[in-house]
Amino acid sequence: MHIRELDPTASPLDYYGYELRRRREEAGLTLAQLGAIVFCTGSLIGQIETATKVPQREFSERVDAALGTDGMFSRLVGLVLRSQLPNWFQPYAEMEAKAAFISTYQCQLVHGLLQTDAYARAVLAVEHSDRLDEMVAARMDRQRVLAREQPPVLWVVLDEAVLYREIGDRAVMREQLAHLLGLFGRQWMEVQVLPFSAGSHAGMMGSFNLLRFDDHPDLHYSESYDQGHMTANPSVIKERSLGYARLQAAALAPRDSAALIARVMEERYGEQPGRDASAVA
Repeated sequence: MHIRELDPTASPLDYYGYELRRRREEAGLTLAQLGAIVFCTGSLIGQIETATKVPQREFSERVDAALGTDGMFSRLVGLVLRSQLPNWFQPYAEMEAKAAFISTYQCQLVHGLLQTDAYARAVLAVEHSDRLDEMVAARMDRQRVLAREQPPVLWVVLDEAVLYREIGDRAVMREQLAHLLGLFGRQWMEVQVLPFSAGSHAGMMGSFNLLRFDDHPDLHYSESYDQGHMTANPSVIKERSLGYARLQAAALAPRDSAALIARVMEERYGEQPGRDASAVA
């Protein structure tokens, strides 16, 4: 059988596959034997070893336990998943993971750190259908920053339009809005909705993020169609920080925001009886 040889220096994915094969062979295990131990097929092991399939975090944890690799694959998988993000987005993702305070205004979509798997899949399927599983896994892995012992402060202002834009289908939206509701009351997180009644506002130019750090200059981030724009220019930071404060002031209070989300979830995406359901016998 011809075995594809990997160059471990080519990418994090190639390095992962190279090391997985080397450690598996050192342990004297076949593909099928390792697959049985970590509850997957030998074929999947082979695909990961040849860098044709992206490993998941749970898989990596099981491999570490099976091969006694002291967490090596669990650490490496973060680099692998991050490498699946668009090249222009990776520098931002690295800084986002280090931020102590994340402020974001979103006018089109729920922010990536708050997306459900199904919502993210529907968003990414529009332009990344050929690499959908990998892109969704990478987006979900970004959210691990919120589960840290010391997570960043996350302040999110969502335009009311985000609640009404049906991504995926009604079930996907209902799950996503329910997820947002479940975030209210978290110690280091606030979610506000900017209502249509706010009229013109400081976010008319589009979505943007502000990152603050303990030991780095503040950063402003926005996106165009094919690239991200990240700057530490003090004048931009000053202007956008003031703009964000104005957005917070114009937005509904968190409690009122939660009430609006709940109302939209039920009225727009709630269970709706069929035509015959209301008929009286």
